[in-house]
Amino acid sequence: MENLENSTDCKETVSPLNNSGSILNSTVSRHEAMGFVLVHAGAGYHSESKAKEYKHVCKRACQRAVDRLRAGGLALEAVTAALLELEDSPFTNAGTGSNLNISGEIECDASIMDGKSLNYGAVGALSGIKNPVLVARRLLSETQKGKLSAGRIPPCFLVGKGAEQWAVSHGIPACPTEKMTTKFSLSGYKRNKRKMELAEQVETKRRKQSSENDFGCLEPVGDIMVEGEENNSACLDTVGAVVVDREGNVAAAVSSGGLAMKHPGRVGQAAHYGCGCWAENARDVSLYSTAVSTSGSGEHLIRTMLARECSTAMQTENAHQALLEAMQNKFISSPFLAGEDCVLGGVIVLRCCSCGEAQRSEDIQALLDLRRTGESQHNTDCYVTVGVYAPNICICQPMFKTLHKGRTSGCAQLNHQTSGVSMEPYYREHVCGVHVCPGQ
Repeated sequence: MENLENSTDCKETVSPLNNSGSILNSTVSRHEAMGFVLVHAGAGYHSESKAKEYKHVCKRACQRAVDRLRAGGLALEAVTAALLELEDSPFTNAGTGSNLNISGEIECDASIMDGKSLNYGAVGALSGIKNPVLVARRLLSETQKGKLSAGRIPPCFLVGKGAEQWAVSHGIPACPTEKMTTKFSLSGYKRNKRKMELAEQVETKRRKQSSENDFGCLEPVGDIMVEGEENNSACLDTVGAVVVDREGNVAAAVSSGGLAMKHPGRVGQAAHYGCGCWAENARDVSLYSTAVSTSGSGEHLIRTMLARECSTAMQTENAHQALLEAMQNKFISSPFLAGEDCVLGGVIVLRCCSCGEAQRSEDIQALLDLRRTGESQHNTDCYVTVGVYAPNICICQPMFKTLHKGRTSGCAQLNHQTSGVSMEPYYREHVCGVHVCPGQ
């Protein structure tokens, strides 16, 4: 990646979850700001052996978005560019290298939202297309053109074969599953297939014994779990990005190959409105513009509409506490997830002040400066938060820091607990942020 003064320098640390992390330094130029980019490669349990690859793909994704912003592109263009890079990496669970479903096929979900127009585009269970985010983006663009012939309303969300046919008819080339399958995703599929076959054999034997002995109730099979690519690393990884441009417009996008060994046709949160991503420009000077991208267990994120909930929470002045409470009350302890013995979700969030319609580009530096808590200037906040509830599972102690202008974000102490919310500076290898200024 091009060596930028405003890019982030990473140093490795290790967390109790076997995730390699990084402390990112951000130097904010006194020149006119052009935007901010934040990307992630998923809330799943990433393989420590591939820490370097995660870090590199996140940096490349940031760079692609940076290039668009420097060329005068808006947030929607930049966030699309970042997602394309994430989807093209064989190490992420999106596009190329996605998890295979139980039939050995790739079915992808993706969505994108423009904070300026509030338009949204999404695809679900999409096969045969290398970059699902391109289809989502094209759907968004087509909705802006108005009604179709005979007054028909254009679609904003398509699934399955219909989504593939629509994409091809709009000039997006098809790509067979075998070209999108990598050695990592294929080996993971074969391992999981064997585990499922073993589990079915054990269950069949147990049912037979139960029938013969008239025991009535069946015991659980045991800990024969379906894994991701390595150490469960690919099961929950939705990639995503949030961007603010020089005009203060925000955009967000997500893309995912979904759960390993999922049922054909399953659609995760990455495609659902208000669940995978959210972007909304401030409509009033008293409000914040917000952009959110989520990752985690799709069914849990769908039932809680976490992306929109986090966006709403960010309208309070004390964003730190509000986001903690949103993750705890709207996700971990949500009544919609009552009875679930394990939930996992993570978000990246960006917010910035509105300076009013008359704000000039030369004044946008203040709008895009990274915020220090308590300052009353126009600013941008960036947050990474992970919410977990899992009995007897150790996670990070709740922690939070905003990346201050011209400072290094500190790496908070890591402790063990059984459940809670982890609010982190974006120090992990699979999260990367860049503050963009011209001439650097």
